Amino acid sequence: MKSVNLIIDDNPVSVPDGTTIMKAAETIGVYIPRLCYVPDLGIEGACRICIVEVEGSLNYQVSCATKVREGMRVKTNSPAIRMARRDLVELILDNHPMDCQTCERDGHCELQDLAYSMGVRERIFSGQRKRYEIEDSSCSVVRNSEKCILCNRCIRVCAEVQGVHNLNQQYRGIKTVVGPAHMAKMKDSVCIDCGQCVNVCPTAAFLEKNSTDAVWAALSDPNKKVIVQIAPSIRAAIGEGFGLKPGTPEAGRTVTALRRLGFATVFDTNFGADLTIMEESEEFIKRLNNDGPLPLLTSCSPGWVKFLEHFYPEMIPYMSTCRSPMTMLSVLLKTYYAEKVAIDPKDIYVVAIMPCTAKKFEINRPEHFNEAGLQYTDAVLTTRELVWMIKAYGIDFNALEEEEFDNPLGFSTGAGDIFGTTGGVMEAALRTTAERLTGKPLDDLNFYDVRAVTGLKEASIKIGSKEINIAVANGLNNAKTILEKVKSGVKTYHLIELMACPGGCIGGGGQPYPLDGRYVLDHEILQKRASALYSIDAAKKVRKSHENPYIQQLYKQYLQYPGSEKAHTLLHTSYTPRYPKGIK
Repeated sequence: MKSVNLIIDDNPVSVPDGTTIMKAAETIGVYIPRLCYVPDLGIEGACRICIVEVEGSLNYQVSCATKVREGMRVKTNSPAIRMARRDLVELILDNHPMDCQTCERDGHCELQDLAYSMGVRERIFSGQRKRYEIEDSSCSVVRNSEKCILCNRCIRVCAEVQGVHNLNQQYRGIKTVVGPAHMAKMKDSVCIDCGQCVNVCPTAAFLEKNSTDAVWAALSDPNKKVIVQIAPSIRAAIGEGFGLKPGTPEAGRTVTALRRLGFATVFDTNFGADLTIMEESEEFIKRLNNDGPLPLLTSCSPGWVKFLEHFYPEMIPYMSTCRSPMTMLSVLLKTYYAEKVAIDPKDIYVVAIMPCTAKKFEINRPEHFNEAGLQYTDAVLTTRELVWMIKAYGIDFNALEEEEFDNPLGFSTGAGDIFGTTGGVMEAALRTTAERLTGKPLDDLNFYDVRAVTGLKEASIKIGSKEINIAVANGLNNAKTILEKVKSGVKTYHLIELMACPGGCIGGGGQPYPLDGRYVLDHEILQKRASALYSIDAAKKVRKSHENPYIQQLYKQYLQYPGSEKAHTLLHTSYTPRYPKGIK
């Protein structure tokens, strides 16, 4: 590739043609402040904070969007540039609420950090400020337009990564606002509740719906047995909320912290993941042997499920009918476990710690209540919410000893752990399906062909005499690519794993905000979280779901066998087309 030579701050720089000034400056250790920029999203150039001087140009240039040219001379800092950037930040702040001390993002706000680094110590502009009511109709996501700085990150991630296109700028001037079409409420839009808008928002214009008050109340109720379960990906990310490096496995100390908070029993959603594999494997084998309907589409990601219902309702018959691991475990807690310990299910309060804001929507789906109207999962806390609760309770997470999950619903195999990363559901399913189809133990349990933190992967795997075509995708634009191939008949697939969020659950909309100037879509962070789960899997003695002794016991004592009438009643569900219909 052709190289371009230029001068940045009196330093000679040589970079590939097409490089932006911002990226070129970083090669010599110069960090140019920015606000709307996110590496994995399209260039917006909206905030103007990253302005620089280019010799020969009458005006400042936006460094995130301006490509380098041969012989260009750039100045990234001067008294005039610093003052201009400071003025821009002050103008943003003076159209922003003055509630930093009580804001949810206090300490994790990019605008707050930028104001500090720019030396903004007072508000010097005054005038009319935008006023909007908080829009909290959604089960998962709260929109506060007064805190929006019009960086358009949410618009870009919703369109470019998720393919939903639910958000856009509307109106003009000081009335400009970001929201769904016709400013519909989030619950009445095609929002899939994935929370990626929350992840990329630099302020608190988007937040997850807070469930901590309800959980505190339940923990204080002497008449409630409060049981908690934690998703696979939590153990790979929660440590970041306490200053630990990404990819630090923290299952044991998380269990200890939950007990300190007052949870009576701590179970593992991984048990539900193992159970999901038992049911999904049975479902897949039946479809494979009876000629369809194939491909079988996995159903563990609630954001993906809602996306399918809005955008591809014609493909609902291909979806696995299995409930998610979280809901499977919650159902068992208010049936099997309640009977086992002789507690009225009404007195059990189930809390799920999830990486995913869409789980807050999932628990409110009518299919996830029993016939008497009892909700199976009572509350969902995101990883961020749990981190806050632990800190609020005065628990020194990093000083805790490691403890084990409770049983019988706390033992899991390595297959359950890898559910938290893209390709993990597929790999776990293949471990069990392969052995059931061939009747022989696998020589190698690692299916590297399906491991994919980014983008999508396709492969063909030989199982006995059968050639199984598979695909794995995360981020729903990638899901669209696969689904369109299925619809067009370009390729025949047998099993497809689809996850709404980048990297799968490890990149969920409720995971900790990255520190040290990182971004939530940072591939390195996602890779480290995934590696943590694979390391947990590799270290376990039992790595196949069908070899989980407590799963075997559950079927023997209660469910009979995978796919039984009782298992189908408790562990399976259905889906329905949703409106408004999404535009592909």
